[in-house]
Parts: sequence; C-alpha cells; structure tokens
Amino acid sequence: MAARVFMSYSHKDEALRDELEVQLAMLKRQGLIDVWHDRRMVAGDRLDWTISKELDEADIVILLISPDFLASEYCYKIEKGRALERHREGTARLISVILRPCDWTHTDLAQFLVTPTDGKPITTWPNRDEAFLDVTNWIRGAIAEISAANEPQEVHEYIEQVASEAELVAELPRSSNLRLRKEFTEADKDRFLLNAFEYMDRFFQGSLEELQARNSGIETRHRKVDGNTFTATIYRDGTKDAACSIRLGGILGNVIAYSDGDEAPPNSYNESISVENDDQKLFLKPMGMPHFGLGQDNDALSEQGAAEYYWSLLIHPLQGD
Repeated sequence: MAARVFMSYSHKDEALRDELEVQLAMLKRQGLIDVWHDRRMVAGDRLDWTISKELDEADIVILLISPDFLASEYCYKIEKGRALERHREGTARLISVILRPCDWTHTDLAQFLVTPTDGKPITTWPNRDEAFLDVTNWIRGAIAEISAANEPQEVHEYIEQVASEAELVAELPRSSNLRLRKEFTEADKDRFLLNAFEYMDRFFQGSLEELQARNSGIETRHRKVDGNTFTATIYRDGTKDAACSIRLGGILGNVIAYSDGDEAPPNSYNESISVENDDQKLFLKPMGMPHFGLGQDNDALSEQGAAEYYWSLLIHPLQGD
C-alpha cells in the first residue's frame, strides 16, 4: 500500500515544491507514495476541513521550511503544530525539508532530524537536483521503516476495509502528476541573473574576508567598481597571486562574465555564465571554457553553485592542484 504523504508549504515556495515532486517520481511509479497538497483540491472542497482530513490521515508529513513558512500563521501554527503532535504520538512520520535559509533552529523543529543532510538549505546547494535527491533518499528510508512496522497488520486492515466498504468516503481517484510546463519571460530571466550577480558579489566579499582571517600572510581586497562590476584580489606575503574581474553583461550580452585579473578591460573574458531554463525552473549554466580545466558545462547551477564555480577559478592557482 502506498504511503500517504502530506506536503505543508508556503505558496511562495511552490516552484521548489514542484522540483521536489519531480524527484519523487520514482517513488510514485513504484507505488510507494501518494502525495497530497492543497493544489490537489478540486472545486467544492472545503478548505480547512479537507486539509485537516488529509493531514490527519497522512503516513508522512513533509514540512517545506522557509522564511515564508515560518511567517505563515496557518503553516507554522496549525499544520506544523498538528504534524508535530502526530509525530510525537507515533501516528505519522515528520520530515522537515529546509528550502531556504531561515531561523528554524530556534523552533521546536530543531529537536528533530531535518533534511537535506546537516540541514543545509536546498537553495544553497551548488546543484539543486542533488539536494532534492538527498531529501528523496530520506523519504525512501522513512517509507521502508513504516512498511516494516505495519506489514503484519496490512492484511487485517485490508479485510476490515472491504467489510466496511459502505462506510468509506466516496472519492474519485486522481493523479498527483498535475505539473504543467512553466513559461519564463525575459523579465524573469533578467531578474534571476541580476539576483545571481548581486549574490556573487556578497559571496566573494565574505569569502575574501574569511580567507584573510584564516591564513597568515594573506591579504585580500574586494572592490565594487560600479553597479555591474566588482574585482577580487588575493596577495600572499605582499605579492599579488590571484585576481579577477566579474561583470554583469558586456560584449557577450546577458551573462555574468569572469576575467582573469583585476584590471581586465571590459571587452575581455575567460568564462561566462548565462541563464537557461527547463520546463520547471531557471538555472545558471557556464560556457565551460576548456583551458581552465574546471568547467561545469553539464551542470544546472544555483546562485551559490555559480558563485562557488567562479570562486574556484580565482583560488585554484593558490591551492597548488
């Protein structure tokens, strides 16, 4: 019998919920889970009553944690509260998924194991597919434990269900595979690229400061040239050992370009990252210049993944690899 899975989430995280459902496809194909969330409601369903019913009948409750989830009275107080209650009673398994960085460690969720591994938020993984696969593996493990615990009584429960068929609530079966292709506008892509550039700027500033703090003889400099350009420089014992310039746009168009050196002319570049999309999400893709030897041309990168990639180009010469 398929485990009934209830997903609690903020509608602002719907795109991330969709990505998780894609990773759960094999569990669905194998008949191991039946996923329910409020987008499966149909016209005529009573909102609170239907959600409460599905939550109370779920074998696994997945909480998709984000700042918006914690800010939602309904998600945090009602759905999370009932999920924790059932988890403590042993009538359901609670799985918390940290989607975005937030103050979850100061909630009662901190008493329980969270996913992905080590509670690292989904959006901070270099490859988001790997993050959701990690969560899927935790869910698969929970299903195995539930099945092992319930196996002796499954036949008995089936007989009881057949005997009381007249008492069952009539409900039309419906698929959980209701995901449709998403369309992304130029404005969506421009906004995504700008956010990635601004994140990268902060990422380099923080990384340079930490590199200097951790290593004697290392001095670093982060300089914001203008709204579309910043440079990073690393000195070792007073000698400039590594430097780069990172620009939004330029001769390549709508990209984030990497140039070796902190005085590189605007029309030069050694690598570039552009925005691409599949049928569900936007992501960042490097051109993969071969002479760097660090190309990630097959990866669909998140903001952090792109920042880590460019950081690796800068620091690689100092690491002696």
